[in-house]
Amino acid sequence: MMGLTLSRRMRIILLVTLALGLLIFLPMRVALGLAGLERLGVAAREVRGTVWSGRIDQLMLGEMPMGSVRAGLSPIALLTGRARFDIERRNGLADDIGGALTVGVGRIGIDDVTGAVPFGRTFAPLPVGSLMLEDVSAYFTGDRCGHAEGRVRARMAGQFPGLNLTQGLSGVVSCDGDAMLLPLVSQSGMEKLTLRIWRSGRYTAEMRVETVDPTLAGTLGQVGFTTVGNAQLLKVEGTL
Repeated sequence: MMGLTLSRRMRIILLVTLALGLLIFLPMRVALGLAGLERLGVAAREVRGTVWSGRIDQLMLGEMPMGSVRAGLSPIALLTGRARFDIERRNGLADDIGGALTVGVGRIGIDDVTGAVPFGRTFAPLPVGSLMLEDVSAYFTGDRCGHAEGRVRARMAGQFPGLNLTQGLSGVVSCDGDAMLLPLVSQSGMEKLTLRIWRSGRYTAEMRVETVDPTLAGTLGQVGFTTVGNAQLLKVEGTL
């Protein structure tokens, strides 16, 4: 009887040791797949290292290129029932970024992200080149925006004739029903850019310019703006 009990104990110890070994040396590539981060549009050219200390080359969030980052699973977050993959790139350059991709029961999103997210020509003809995030956290519960906070500044990759947007447009992230809402305003307050992003990656981007200047209105009309009262309006839709 004692030998049988000892045998069971040994089997339990062996199984626990094996499980811990698999967890400690679990490849980051496998961990990302198990966490289901592809539902956030996460893809990469190559993933290396273990779940605790890895590297993701050419990370993509949907169609947004995030570059190469170091990544590691947070053991503390696991105790709260969330898989938090901390990501970081610190080269002292303009494209440095830090934060986390998180997955929990019924939720998926980002935590504490600070840095630049490039968009290229995603919002064309609106010349939004990138978004500068400052402590942005947001997650979706199912298909609905569950929570969003933090500051965002849109940097313009080009200029509309007659508009001075060198300082970009900024605002605070929030939820608006199912969508994540980014209501951004220029320094003058005359230009507004409203972005809505849904769980599926679908977005709408609406730029509104308050003006009674017929010359400016005509210039903006040439690039697609339409007149609505005393404002010029341009709206684009697409998928990130």
